Parts: sequence; C-alpha cells; structure tokens
Amino acid sequence: MAVLMVRATVRPECVDELEAALRKMFTAIEAARPKGVRYASYRLPDGVTYLAELEIADEVENPLSAIQEFREFQEGLKDWLAAPPSAERFEVRGVYAA
Repeated sequence: MAVLMVRATVRPECVDELEAALRKMFTAIEAARPKGVRYASYRLPDGVTYLAELEIADEVENPLSAIQEFREFQEGLKDWLAAPPSAERFEVRGVYAA
C-alpha cells in the first residue's frame, strides 16, 4: 500500500472558496464510495496550509479521478495555491486503528 502526502499553502483570500470546494468534493466521494482508497484533507493551525493524504490499496487504480468534483477541485488548485505544492510518497510499514 502506498501513501501520497501533499502539502500546499493556499492564498488567504482563497481559503473560503477552497473550503467550499473541499466540502463539495468530499460529499461526492462519500456518495460514490470508491473501493480501495482513503483520502483525507487536513488544515494546519495557520489556516492556510493544507495536507492531503491519499492511500490507495495495492493493484487499485486511483478511482478519484473518475469523480467530477474531484477533477474540479484539482483544477481549482491552480487559482487557490500561493505556491506549487510539495508531494511525498510513503510506503506503509504498519498501521493500528481501533
């Protein structure tokens, strides 16, 4: 299982628009209920830095790109971000959840 973590800084004047787009996107993802994927978005205390975590099961194609609202969100990032995002891939070595 691979995990992609993306860190991005949003222009302060775009935070409200991004937050609305996040809600719309997650509503669509929850409705589609794609299998083999975990996607989460986090906002840091500074109010403009976001982390996105994408975890996709082995041998599963990313199903999020089939969701229109996800594609719209990705397109909107060009206008909302203050600088290019940074991304890192991780290999899961262990997980515990209760």
